[in-house]
Amino acid sequence: MLAHHQLELLAPARDADIGIEAINHGADAVYIGGPGFGARASAGNGVRDIERLCRHAHRFGARVFITLNTILRDDELDDARRMAWDVYRAGADVLIVQDMGLLEIELPPIQLHASTQTDIRTVEKARFLQDVGFSQIVLARELTLEQIREIRAGLDAQRCKLEFFVHGALCVAYSGQCYISHAHTGRSANRGDCSQACRLPYHVTDAQGRFVAHDKHVLSLKDNNQSANLAALVDAGVRSFKIEGRYKDMGYVKNITAHYRLLLDELIEQREASELPLARASAGRTTFSFTPDPDQNFNREFTDYFVNGRQDDIGAFDSPKNPGQPIGWVTQVGPDWIELACTDAQSVLHNGDGLCYFDLQKELVGVAINRAEPVASAGRWRVFPKDPIAGLRDLRKGTMLNRNRDMSWVRRLDKKSSERRIGVWARLSETGQGFALTLTDEDGHTASAEVRHAHEPARDGDRALEVLREQLGRFGGSLFEPLEIQLSVTRPWFIPASVLNALRRDATTLLEAERLAAYQRPPRGAPVQPPAPYPEDTLSYLANVLNGKARDFYARHGVRVIAAAYESHEEEGEVSLMITKHCVRWSMSLCPKQARGVIGVKGTIRAEPLQLLNGREKLTLRFDCKPCEMHVVGRIKPSVLNQRTRELARGVPLTFYRTRPAVSGR
Repeated sequence: MLAHHQLELLAPARDADIGIEAINHGADAVYIGGPGFGARASAGNGVRDIERLCRHAHRFGARVFITLNTILRDDELDDARRMAWDVYRAGADVLIVQDMGLLEIELPPIQLHASTQTDIRTVEKARFLQDVGFSQIVLARELTLEQIREIRAGLDAQRCKLEFFVHGALCVAYSGQCYISHAHTGRSANRGDCSQACRLPYHVTDAQGRFVAHDKHVLSLKDNNQSANLAALVDAGVRSFKIEGRYKDMGYVKNITAHYRLLLDELIEQREASELPLARASAGRTTFSFTPDPDQNFNREFTDYFVNGRQDDIGAFDSPKNPGQPIGWVTQVGPDWIELACTDAQSVLHNGDGLCYFDLQKELVGVAINRAEPVASAGRWRVFPKDPIAGLRDLRKGTMLNRNRDMSWVRRLDKKSSERRIGVWARLSETGQGFALTLTDEDGHTASAEVRHAHEPARDGDRALEVLREQLGRFGGSLFEPLEIQLSVTRPWFIPASVLNALRRDATTLLEAERLAAYQRPPRGAPVQPPAPYPEDTLSYLANVLNGKARDFYARHGVRVIAAAYESHEEEGEVSLMITKHCVRWSMSLCPKQARGVIGVKGTIRAEPLQLLNGREKLTLRFDCKPCEMHVVGRIKPSVLNQRTRELARGVPLTFYRTRPAVSGR
């Protein structure tokens, strides 16, 4: 488990190869899908790959988290139990869990972390999860620094750590509180199969049917970027810094992991002389052959969301695509080419680059470059697009262009781009029949190797000592690098390079084996006894209880009324299909709170419902101004209900409590 002064950089991994590179680029831990039941349905991995990743991570004392964070049907619990044991035997350190039914079955003695899907926004919810055995909890992305501090103050820092998303795509809903995908398509976000209705364009109309916005992506947010807030998050109590992106490619994971590795290392160095020095949560130092830059990867522009309070500019309302970075403007449009002038005369365009621009309707149009050629003037280029010029809407002289794919950057990260090494102190000493090399690493592990060789005095003593240090310092492809080399010898000896190389190889092999043997997986947190009461005695469909074991869990913790998850299709009428801190009224300057004190406007703006329209889809926006939240209201489609009826015909549905059950002895 993390010590209170340790900071953990937690990176995503779509597969084991990406996970290994995340470790190489400075991650203290990675999270990855196992063979099933992860919240990214198409990002699963086999047990052998999990084992390979764990072996690499544990060399550095880094940890591997397995995402078992969907809600489960009764018939899936046994398979989930078997998977948990399989990944545990493969070396996994942690299970990230949403479904409380898993705490009622025979899991391996593996540490449990509460997924962000459990919707952790309050001190009471956080304390309950700590008290039932979760050692780390992933806070809701919507929390402010003050709210994070309050939750930290309500927990036992020795038993439970706080994890927080610092980078990547933002779900507009509170995690675990979105059912639009299931209501419209039968694909459940809580079961890892979200259809991303939040990224669609919508017309927005008011209560009188008047249009407020046309074809705007009003539920689509910019991407999360907490680069400027890391110190404040540490002070608020966050200890694990999570990067979103289990669907992301290798280049993204390398770049963003390296970016936050440098920022956290800088923060650790700054706090070195403070009362509570900080430390990395794993071993080794990472060096990079590139300069990390978050702007180079796919992003919808950036926001720090609600960490510093509600912001005006959090939405990517014009497009959910990557708008890129400004590169220049169009100077001429030919029959099959475009000429442009770069804002920076030193800019270089490449075959395969991606350009884009906003058309007159503010829709993003992509321009894939087939061939790029410099023209006579500095900073001017002629590019030949892959697609016909006639299909590029509203492209004309003066159009501003952005670049959203730089092929030179892509190629750079396709190659080896980092080295991660563990520092060691090396001491060469004499033995009765030869020499010994003792290595002690930065974590205090020690290993020694010996070689039989004659004690042959060197002809040039000073040069011989210099050669010994130089030769012993060549750790090559191992995971170690020398911090200091000590020669504990009575006189300069001549030792052939081949002998020293073999001695060093043997010592590093033994030290690596010692590190792996000494690695200890974090312990499982123990639930308090008697069982902690849940903060409420009634649960609606929003609690996502889909199986009998989850129902039993909440009943055991004092809940009297337990409704079935939305995926059980017991909520056939209009309900909240999404609850979000994002407010369309606020974003469009229609919020009553914004109008307070504005002469001529005060009192005339009310938080009346709005409508979202996309084709035949219709959703209602209702505004709960006291907690400053928005509810997206709708009903489940008949086609989805029919699909569920067919599924239930093959099994027995659960019976959930609809009234308070009689309990003897209470």
